[in-house]
Amino acid sequence: MSRTSLDNLPAADRSDVALALRDALLKAEFTADGLLDLLGAPAYAALARSETVPALRATRGESPLEALVRLFLLQQPVPRARLADVLPLDACVASGWLRETDGAEVAATVDVRPYGGPDGEDWFIVSDLGCAVGGAGGIGSREEGVVLGVGGASTTLAGITVRTPVDSALDLGTGSGIQALHASRHATRVTATDLNARALHITALTLALSGVPAAELSEGSLYEPVGEATYDLIVSNPPFVISPGARLTYRDGGMSGDDLCRTLVQQAGERLNEGGYAQFLANWQHVDGEEWQERLRSWVPRGCDAWVVQREVQDITQYAELWLRDAGDHRTDPAEYAARYDAWLDAFEDAGVRSVGFGWITLRKSAAAAEEPSITVEEWPHPVEQPLGDTVRAHFARVDWLRANDDAALLESAFKLSGEVVQEQVGLPGAEDPEHVVLRQGRGMRRATKVDTVGAGFAGVCDGTLSAGRILDAIAQLMGEEPVLLRDRTPAQIRTLVEQGFLEPVALAG
Repeated sequence: MSRTSLDNLPAADRSDVALALRDALLKAEFTADGLLDLLGAPAYAALARSETVPALRATRGESPLEALVRLFLLQQPVPRARLADVLPLDACVASGWLRETDGAEVAATVDVRPYGGPDGEDWFIVSDLGCAVGGAGGIGSREEGVVLGVGGASTTLAGITVRTPVDSALDLGTGSGIQALHASRHATRVTATDLNARALHITALTLALSGVPAAELSEGSLYEPVGEATYDLIVSNPPFVISPGARLTYRDGGMSGDDLCRTLVQQAGERLNEGGYAQFLANWQHVDGEEWQERLRSWVPRGCDAWVVQREVQDITQYAELWLRDAGDHRTDPAEYAARYDAWLDAFEDAGVRSVGFGWITLRKSAAAAEEPSITVEEWPHPVEQPLGDTVRAHFARVDWLRANDDAALLESAFKLSGEVVQEQVGLPGAEDPEHVVLRQGRGMRRATKVDTVGAGFAGVCDGTLSAGRILDAIAQLMGEEPVLLRDRTPAQIRTLVEQGFLEPVALAG
C-alpha cells in the first residue's frame, strides 16, 4: 500500500462512526489502563518498543479486550463472530476502519493505540499500520508518506509545552495529531498543518476518535498554510533529521543541514501574539570553528526571549547510524547501506559538521525583549521530571522579574526557597568546613548549583518574610563582615539562584 495517498484510510467525515467506535472501545476497556491490566507491565512496555510477541502471548484468550488488542494494536485478523457484539462492525467496515479479509475475518486498516491524557482522559492515537511508535525507534519503513504514532519526541514536546488557556494554538507538522490533541484541552481554536495530506487525514481521525473538537486542518510547508495569522501558542515536532536527502516526509526536512529548524524558529516571532509561546524540538549542527551556543542564539527572532536546552549530542557516525536504522537501511543490501552511510558522512564533512545536538527551543514574545532580550542557551543532559510546562512558564516569569528589578530593588525584595531543594556539603571526612556547598532541586529540571557559604546561608533562611537586604545584614553581622560590602557582592549570586529556579520572588508566588 502506498503511504502517499489517502487510499485505504477510514473516512474522516463520519464522526458518527468514530463516536460509536469510541464508545465501543471504552466499553471494552480498550484504554491505557485497561491494556496495562491485561498485558502486564513487561508486555505493555514491549509494545512501546514495537515488540509484539509478549502481547500476542498475553492475548490468547477470548475476551473482547483481547480481540481488540489483536485487531488494532497487533494487526492480526480477527473472526467477525468475535467482534459482532463488541464493535459497530458493519459501520466500521463501510467507513474504512476495518476491511474484510479472505474468509470470515476482518482486519484493521490503521493502528489505533490508547493514549492517556494528562488529566486521565481516554484518548486514541491513529497511525499507519506498524508505525504506532514514532521516532528513532527502528520503524523500518522506507515509504515516503508514512504517518507515525506516539514516540519519545512526541511525549517530550507535549510535556514541556506551556498549558495556560489560550484563544489560538498552531500545531505545525502535526503528524498523527498528538500535539493538536493536547492543545484541544486549553485552546479555543486549534490549527494543525502538515506537508503530508495523509497526516492531516489521520489527525482528523485521532481527534474524532478521542472525542475532542475538530481542528482547522491546512496542507503545506512551514508557515505557508497559515498566511499572516498569529497565535498564542505554536508547537512543532518537525522533521528535524539532518540528512543528505528528503527521503522520508515524517523525519527529513529536505533543506540543507539544520536550515529547516532554523527557519521554523526565526519565522516564529512574527506569528506569535504578545505573550505567546513557540515551542519546538530540534536538531542543530555543531560546526568546526563555531560555538553551538552562538549558532542557536542567532536563530532567536527579534522581540522574543528564548530558552534553549541541549539534551543530547551525537557524533556524526552515531547520528547517521541511528537514522539509517530508523529507516531499516541496515536490513538492505550491505553495499546499498554502505553507500547511504558514505553519503551521510560526506554531507557532514563537506559542511564541517562534527556532531549534532538535540533539544528543546522555547520562544516567548515580549515587548521588553525587543530592547533587552533574555536568551538562555544551556546544556542539560541530566534527568528531568516531566511535565515541565509549568517550569517553562515560571522560567519566563522570573526573566521578566529580573529584568524589571535592579540590584537596589532586589535587595528590597523578599524570596522563598523553592520546594524540594536540598543542600549537600562536599569535603573530606572530618574536615571542619566543606570544600563546597551544592543546592539541588528534587523537581522540575532537577538542577544542581554550587554556592558559597553566604549563598547557602541566604537560601536557607529565605521564607518570604525578610527582605534580601535584611538577611544579608544579619549574615554580615554573624561573619564579622561589612554589611555594605556584602550587599554589593551578593546580588549577582541571588540573581543566578532566581534565574535557575532555586529562589522565587514573593511577588511571583501564588
